[in-house]
Order: sequence, then structure tokens, then C-alpha cells
Amino acid sequence: MTNPPNTSPTAITTEDAVGWVTARIGRTGFRTDATARTHTLIVDEPIAVGGTDLGPTPYESLLTALGACTAMTLRLYADRKKWPLESVTVQMRSGKSHEKDCEDCATKKVGIGVIQRRLELEGALTDEQRSRLLEIADRCPVKQTLERGIHVEAVDN
Repeated sequence: MTNPPNTSPTAITTEDAVGWVTARIGRTGFRTDATARTHTLIVDEPIAVGGTDLGPTPYESLLTALGACTAMTLRLYADRKKWPLESVTVQMRSGKSHEKDCEDCATKKVGIGVIQRRLELEGALTDEQRSRLLEIADRCPVKQTLERGIHVEAVDN
């Protein structure tokens, strides 16, 4: 992997990396290698906009985090209640192009304004249990974080 300008593979020490998610892109293209703890993920753009389509876009990654958190929250709640939830399928979409927002971000406020969600709950659940799980889906920590808003602050290097 090619390092961005002014960095080297040893620029971030192991001690510095604890708790951080790291994204690294090279000199060309959009393929970005993201690392969280011991996991590496590829984030990219579709071929139609100049990427290599080796991974989800940044917006798709955000939707993935939200969908996964929703599913995990429902699993945790159902397990605690000992409810017969067999599986959860969460579908998310935004209809926004990350690439288009990247083009406009220097001059306009951009971002996903609305996310649509579909939930499929499998299992011999009562109507009351299904209703409660739909309420709990709205309590997922990532959803609450996004709805509350996030301030990203630069930390001195």
C-alpha cells in the first residue's frame, strides 16, 4: 500500500493507535484501507465515479454501522428478555451519493438528510414483543448518536 505524503508506516505507533480507527489512502484513486483494532476494511467508490469498487462507499459504511448496531441492539434486548427472536434483517438506504457530496463539500453543506430503514424480525414473537422490538430499534446507540449530532474536533498531532 502506498503511503500518503508526509507519512510513513511507522508514523503512528502501536500505543497511539489504541482506540483509534485509521483510514489510509494512497496518491491515486479512492481505495482507502480502514483499520479498527485488528480488523482491516476497504472503503472505495464505484467504478462509474473513478473508484475501483473494492468496498462500500463512506456513506454505505455509515449505513452499515447503523444497520449492524440496530440488529445488535435488538439481539441484546431479545436475549435479555428471553424472547424467541430467531433473526433480524435490517436494510438501510439514503439515496445520497458520497461522490457528489465530496464534489460539493467545499462550497455547500452536504450530508445524508434522511435514512430509510426496513426491519424484518423472524421468530415466534407476540404482537406486543414485535411492537416493543420496533421501539427498541430506535434506541440503538448509533441512531441516537446520529440524531443528536456529532462535532468532529481536530486533535494536535
